[in-house]
Amino acid sequence: MVPAPLQAAVDALRARFGPPPVAGLVLGSGLGGLVSQLENADGAPYEELGLPTTGVPGHAGKLVVGELGGARVAMLSGRKHLYEGCAPAEVVRAVRALSLWGAERVVLTSAVGGIADGLVPGELLLVEDHLNFTGHNPLRGPNVDALGARFPDLGNAYDRGLRAEALSVGRELGVALHTGVLAAMPGPSYETPAEIRMLATLGASVVGMSAVPEAIALAHLGTPLLAIGLVSNRAAGLSDGPLSHEEVTEAAAMAGQRLASVLRELVSRWS
Repeated sequence: MVPAPLQAAVDALRARFGPPPVAGLVLGSGLGGLVSQLENADGAPYEELGLPTTGVPGHAGKLVVGELGGARVAMLSGRKHLYEGCAPAEVVRAVRALSLWGAERVVLTSAVGGIADGLVPGELLLVEDHLNFTGHNPLRGPNVDALGARFPDLGNAYDRGLRAEALSVGRELGVALHTGVLAAMPGPSYETPAEIRMLATLGASVVGMSAVPEAIALAHLGTPLLAIGLVSNRAAGLSDGPLSHEEVTEAAAMAGQRLASVLRELVSRWS
């Protein structure tokens, strides 16, 4: 049986917006401006839909349904984070609700710190795998059989087909898309230079504080997902000066239009 809070959110989405979208898009820090790209938009605050609210700057806490590139999509403007002190199941409730509502695929976006050479602010990276250092897993505890198998395979959590499609779109539009591994850290403090050296040794391309719990939950459900990291800064110890959240939102604004062009063309192929 689906947990009551999750089922209530699914029911609220159906009642408020009707048929499901072809895709759900989760907008990370500073990327909420992509909502302005929607046509015939209709939205509601998370609290009205039974979804966890967020108090992080750059996360509006609103779900908006509209047309992007002729395709009907739902955008989650903002997300809940583990570092806010909530349970993993609360962090992933929104993406689970999108999937159970009937969204055929989900695109996760997030601001990340660049570790690999060439990943400077403003670059875009398609996640092909992850390293989970958060210390949490949304599947921990009794398995909910209605959501998926006890031991889901994560070998193709970040769908190869969607990634290949996104790379093709990037080439057509002249937008550079890197590929690599996302290391998830718990936050909210930024990583230390020593931690970044460790992650680089382990093969991480970028580091962030979100997306991975959602990816695990979606893989459990069998929902195809694409994850795109927007590099907002060079990771700790790789550039001069301190890290700041303002730097994250500035970089998101700088690259937002390129990301929007890729997403618009990509979802148009799903309509």
